[in-house]
Amino acid sequence: HGGVGGEDLVAPAPPAGGIAGTGISEFVQLSNDEAPPPPPQTYGAYTTKSQESSGVISMMDLLIKELDKEMQEAQTQEKLAQQDHDEMLVDSRAKKAQDTKTLNEKRNAKAEAETELDSLQEAKHSKDKGLKATKKHIAALHDECDWLTQNYETRKSARVSEIDALGKAKDVLNGANYEP
Repeated sequence: HGGVGGEDLVAPAPPAGGIAGTGISEFVQLSNDEAPPPPPQTYGAYTTKSQESSGVISMMDLLIKELDKEMQEAQTQEKLAQQDHDEMLVDSRAKKAQDTKTLNEKRNAKAEAETELDSLQEAKHSKDKGLKATKKHIAALHDECDWLTQNYETRKSARVSEIDALGKAKDVLNGANYEP
C-alpha cells in the first residue's frame, strides 16, 4: 500500500455501533426484586414560588392602589384648585370692573367738584372785588362824614351868613337900602 510520499495508509476504523455511538447495542433489565435506591438528597421538598411571590405581588398591588388613590386625590385637588382659580379670576374681573366704575365715578365727581370750585372761586373773587369796592366806598363816606361832622358848626354859621346875605341881596333888589 503506498501513499503519498511513501507512507502507508491505514484503513479507517468502522464507526462504533450501538446506542448513540457507545457500543452498547441494547439495554436489558435484569429482573431484580429489590426496590431502587432512594433519589439523592436535594434542596428540600418542592414548593411553589407563588407563596413567596404572592407577598411581593400583593405589595405591588397595594402600591398600585395607593398610587391610584393618590392620583385621584391629586386630580380632585387639581380640579378644586382650578375651580378656585377660575372663581378668583371671575371675582377679580368683577372687582376690577367695580373698581373701574367706582374710579370713573370718583373722577367724574372730582371733575364736577373742581368745576364747581373754579366757579365758586370766580364768584368769590368777584364778590371780594365788590366787597373791596364797597369797603372803599364806605371808607370814603366815612371820611366825608368825619369831615362833615368836624366842619358842621363852621358850615352852619356859613350857611346862616349866606342865607342872611341872600335875604339882604333880595331886599336890595327889591329896593331896600342897608347903608349905615
